Amino acid sequence: MTQETPTKVALVTGASGGIGAEAAKRLARDGFTVIVNYAGGAAAAEAVVRDIEAAGGRAISAQANVADPAAVRRLFDHAETAFGGVDVLVNNAGIMKLASLADTDDALFDQTIAVNLKGVFNTLREAARRLRDGGRIINLSSSVVGLRPETYGVYAASKAAVETLGEILTKELRGRNITVNAIAPGPTATKLFLDGKPVEAVERLAKAPPLERLGRPEDIAATIAFLAGPDGAWVNGQVLRVNGGII
Repeated sequence: MTQETPTKVALVTGASGGIGAEAAKRLARDGFTVIVNYAGGAAAAEAVVRDIEAAGGRAISAQANVADPAAVRRLFDHAETAFGGVDVLVNNAGIMKLASLADTDDALFDQTIAVNLKGVFNTLREAARRLRDGGRIINLSSSVVGLRPETYGVYAASKAAVETLGEILTKELRGRNITVNAIAPGPTATKLFLDGKPVEAVERLAKAPPLERLGRPEDIAATIAFLAGPDGAWVNGQVLRVNGGII
């Protein structure tokens, strides 16, 4: 009699919409049990869970503001109680508020760093202590780290710091067979990206890649699935610029 292989568990932060929701659904299709984390969108997170379950997958929603270290500890506690632990962490939660440096107020700076950088630090710290051996950590960066467009200064700086944290953690996890990588999407048709942009700006950005379209959340989710799955096992300490060829 063969012993059944335990189902692996993926925790996706900020998974109530956009790239996070698509990543959660894709990982569920690939056989993971998925924890759909959200900060405030309970109904949207539950809708993602229902979609996963309707397709034959297994998922639960879990509220936690990643900027709060105590909430992140409870999130991992909940995962361990419900499923015994976490095998894959996808750090997707983030905000994007744009302004020139001259016009950036303290509130914008502090909120961006709290969510985009401290939030990732909080989850990476727990994962470094608690992720099961053989696991995967996938951080979401952004192609603006390389493109450096005007008004993206604080956002790009927060994502550059995320890349650095991940690259150092890669080395600190030596001996546990855990990979740590980042994905840096280009312009992607999500609410986060589209909100507040005039139509002509969106059209211009859609023409920027040689493939001449905006990325889709499922494009990014497919790359996340690659890194989380068996074919991504030898990719470690890398930043994948998933942007249609802009840079």
